Amino acid sequence: MGEVRLQKVLAAAGVGSRRKCEELIVAGVVRVNRKVADRLPVFVDPKKDVITVNGRKIAIERKVYFLLNKPKDVICTNSDPQGRKKAIDIVKARERIFCVGRLDIDSTGVIVLTNDSELTNKLTHPRYQLPKTYIAAVKGQIGGEQIEKLKKGVWLAEGKTGRTSVKVLKRSFSESLIEITIRQGLNRQIRRMLAKVGVSVKSLKRTRIGRLNARGLGVGKYRELTRAEVAYLKKVSP
Repeated sequence: MGEVRLQKVLAAAGVGSRRKCEELIVAGVVRVNRKVADRLPVFVDPKKDVITVNGRKIAIERKVYFLLNKPKDVICTNSDPQGRKKAIDIVKARERIFCVGRLDIDSTGVIVLTNDSELTNKLTHPRYQLPKTYIAAVKGQIGGEQIEKLKKGVWLAEGKTGRTSVKVLKRSFSESLIEITIRQGLNRQIRRMLAKVGVSVKSLKRTRIGRLNARGLGVGKYRELTRAEVAYLKKVSP
């Protein structure tokens, strides 16, 4: 691995974001081979050097990456006072993993889980805007005017929504099926956008995250990402 910046090693070990790790270094709570390392930059070799934070030795975990086809009634947080089933309960990993972003409890579909905090921070940063595709079943016959409003953007509490691709897959008197691709990651964004144009959602499924999709992956099933898929996520640029 060679010598790398100390804050990068700490972030990779799950200590926190790089900025948070830089703050810990400057605060003097990080030691390398028993010596306080409180001035940046600091370069270390994680294979040879002993690194501690507040007296606790950090462990360099193997990075793992999973794609889960999340069922309904499963939440995407690591703790829940209500005791509901969590996505991390489905994916069996020895490492402490977490979801990259979220899917609300009523939605199904693909979500990435990992212990790579650096990649997670990158993919969830608004700057990168990784496209996510959903299929929504909505009540009634959605109109052309409503579709155009969705494409152009609607105003939510956080501001106007950005680039949106909308395709009607099925339209009938009782139900319409639409495919929506967004690049933002606002809380419950699709549901809120549809509500804004007067459309009620019956079900919502995320089918794609960038190039990743649920093909061959049943609901409630998961698999490890391939090396090519991990490399693709790491190369995602704004």
